[in-house]
Amino acid sequence: MPRMEPLPIEDCTDPELRATLEHFVNTLGFVPNSLLTMQRVPAIAKAVVQMNKAVFDPEGQVDLGLKRLIAHMASFASGCQYCRAHTTVSATRHGIDADKMTAIYEYRTSPLFSEAERVALEYALAAASVPNAVTDELYDELCSHWDDQAIVEILGVVCMFGVFNRWNDSMATPLEEEPMAVAGSLIGDQGWEPGKHAAAG
Repeated sequence: MPRMEPLPIEDCTDPELRATLEHFVNTLGFVPNSLLTMQRVPAIAKAVVQMNKAVFDPEGQVDLGLKRLIAHMASFASGCQYCRAHTTVSATRHGIDADKMTAIYEYRTSPLFSEAERVALEYALAAASVPNAVTDELYDELCSHWDDQAIVEILGVVCMFGVFNRWNDSMATPLEEEPMAVAGSLIGDQGWEPGKHAAAG
């Protein structure tokens, strides 16, 4: 059960934010309930959306599908079921096929992942852990596959989802219908469950 109910998009009185929320309807099919809760303070919602746009800039070096897998592993580290569901949807919408998504927790050994992807996911898991688990050895391995810009992009994803993970876990944000269904189908037998996010809004 949500600790704070998401507000309907119709309640948004900030024209700039309203346009942004409507963009999610057009591109995602729904507005994430996290943003519908944040809209009570439009400046916070707009800042989060701006960072999200920067992190997922299609002109970046790191593939957008891989960035969603990085976000997924960061969310796994923090235990946010809401964001694990959302990143399952967004990864499959950005070129990650169902088999690869299903194998996400076997990234260290699955032939579906390249060495560069493995180290990026390992780094995401370590960077999102509390306490932080990034070692010099892991960072050196990351540098052997990715340049400085790509590493900044990778860590940007982890940090962005640090915000989303804390927000959604603390608010018990209700999962929307599509993320609930897709996550249940692809990772439901691998420890994912909606838990406190089960009351769809």
